[in-house]
Amino acid sequence: MFNLILFGPPGSGKGTQSEKLIAKYNLKHLSTGDLLRSEITKKTPLGLEAKKFMDHGQLVPDEVVIGMISSALEANPGVVGFLFDGFPRTSKQAEALDNLLALKNLTINVMLALDVTEQELVKRLVKRGETSGRPDDNNEQVIRTRIQEYHKKTSPVADHYKKSNKVILVKGEGTVDDIFGSLTKEIDSRMKKK
Repeated sequence: MFNLILFGPPGSGKGTQSEKLIAKYNLKHLSTGDLLRSEITKKTPLGLEAKKFMDHGQLVPDEVVIGMISSALEANPGVVGFLFDGFPRTSKQAEALDNLLALKNLTINVMLALDVTEQELVKRLVKRGETSGRPDDNNEQVIRTRIQEYHKKTSPVADHYKKSNKVILVKGEGTVDDIFGSLTKEIDSRMKKK
């Protein structure tokens, strides 16, 4: 099984590239947002627990999210691998994910980190805000704050995977196809080694 994390700040192109990678490699997309919504809709015990926190405007605890990921792994035993999107967001979550995967004799094979300048991120998010209707993409100051938050809280996740030589920086600027080509080149070389 080949498991990868697609990593990058808001506006780096994770959503666009995730769709293309999932289609090419037949990976199972694991988005924590989607998992949360699905568990809540199905009214599972984990979903009901998550809903309690969300209804009070609180973050869902890591244990609950890890429980949902564990359920998703068990529900998809025959897949080629998983593409993790939006998780892990902290070093603590990365450790919890590694521990969960180890229990199932799995691992993260690679973290592909999209490298995009702040100037380009702001430009992309403002443009997305013009068409998406997302209020957090309309204000340049809010965008810059989100990018700073990402660097402060989420960047340490890359440091966690650097310790095991699993992080590959991929230039996230250029055409969608150029970036996709760079990502697939890295994935293909690791899949051959597996």
